[in-house]
Amino acid sequence: MTASLHICRYCDSPITDPDDAVAVAHELGMSGPGWTVWAHSEHADLVVPDADAVRILARVLITRALASGD
Repeated sequence: MTASLHICRYCDSPITDPDDAVAVAHELGMSGPGWTVWAHSEHADLVVPDADAVRILARVLITRALASGD
């Protein structure tokens, strides 16, 4: 079995050392289980969430809060 090649989400370069790969997130797929997001260990704390997803989630939460009257 061969090891899969991971790409760092922060710098977009291959992670050649398997011990240097850190799983930082899991993205859901539209028609499947999704995939794991990887980063170099030194970049793991620099990876930020997708801004579009955060904006959409914020709008949903604000709409729910306004509709519930809390």
